[in-house]
Amino acid sequence: MRKFSSSMMAVLAILTLILAACSNGSGASAAASASAAEESASAAPESAEPSGTAAAAVDYKACMVSDTGGIDDNSFNENGWAGMERAHDELGVEVTFLESRAAEDYERNINQFVDEECDLIVTVGFLLGDATKAAAEANPDTRFAIVDFAYDPALPNVEGLVYNTAEAAMLAGYASASWSKTDVVGTFGGINIGPGVTDFMDGFIAGVNYWNEQKGEEVRVLGGRNPNDPDSGTFTGNFDSTDDAANVTNSMLQEGADVILPVGGPIGQGTFAAIQQAGADAVGLGVDVDWTETVPEYTDLILTSIIKRIDNSVFQAVERAVNGDEPQAVFVSTLENEGVGLADFHEYDDEIDQSVKDEIAALQEAIIAGEITPSDYYGE
Repeated sequence: MRKFSSSMMAVLAILTLILAACSNGSGASAAASASAAEESASAAPESAEPSGTAAAAVDYKACMVSDTGGIDDNSFNENGWAGMERAHDELGVEVTFLESRAAEDYERNINQFVDEECDLIVTVGFLLGDATKAAAEANPDTRFAIVDFAYDPALPNVEGLVYNTAEAAMLAGYASASWSKTDVVGTFGGINIGPGVTDFMDGFIAGVNYWNEQKGEEVRVLGGRNPNDPDSGTFTGNFDSTDDAANVTNSMLQEGADVILPVGGPIGQGTFAAIQQAGADAVGLGVDVDWTETVPEYTDLILTSIIKRIDNSVFQAVERAVNGDEPQAVFVSTLENEGVGLADFHEYDDEIDQSVKDEIAALQEAIIAGEITPSDYYGE
């Protein structure tokens, strides 16, 4: 196990806050959709407004631009929109979104919302970083928030919403090592674009290493990463091919892995499909949201999910904006502020010993207290 110096951990912590991360209702707004269609006939973005009952209306309009995974991606876009809908329901703000179908839509969608005089524009995902920066600099009186990204130097009218998912992933890695019957687990990512993907993987490895240290065992991780080598690890190279994810999963199953963590939003469904088709005595883990709720057809194969509360951070960004608070250059979601966490074990609850659950709870408290840092257990 490799231990980092305190100065190196500080550098890694700062980088985690400022580096890019992965992103990756009903009642459609006809006017917005028609306008988008005129501008992009080949990839017209969709827009919509929530259908829920709002609190007393306030004179504030918050608008969201999704990434290309779709507003119903069972992952970060859908979770971001849930935060917007909560703002509509609890704060009374007007909310709407434009769905990007291709990268070419990012700039167009953001500018459409600028033209519509949105008070706050929330963009979802690392890949919208350049378009968001350009719009924020050109429109200094418009407030922005971006999910999974922060700027260095900071932009005065942009909040960067980032997530310390390594903390939650360490809990998942510990649980996975405890469940594994083969003492082999695996993890891989979609595109290697930084902490938004690699923090899940590294935290998972940290949890396995911590289990090994505590129990004197040697659970092995396939697809692992060397934190000193940003190019290390296993990646499919995309966020949309479930076939690629299935191929990586099959290779890991053949090497004996019985717990696999795919980090790439929708491509993770390829992992569960591969396990199911192989009839393997294996499980997978969900990311971002509780996958037993978003892809219930795989519930019997989902050990747990690593939760990334994009909905909470988006709601809080809207709330700060409505209250007139100054934008926070970097807002970090952690275990302590419940911005990240571990889902229930659902159908596997009886297969995780109570003693292990107690140890996971103790590990969580130690991480919150600063007594344990995931990066100390990333390994070589």
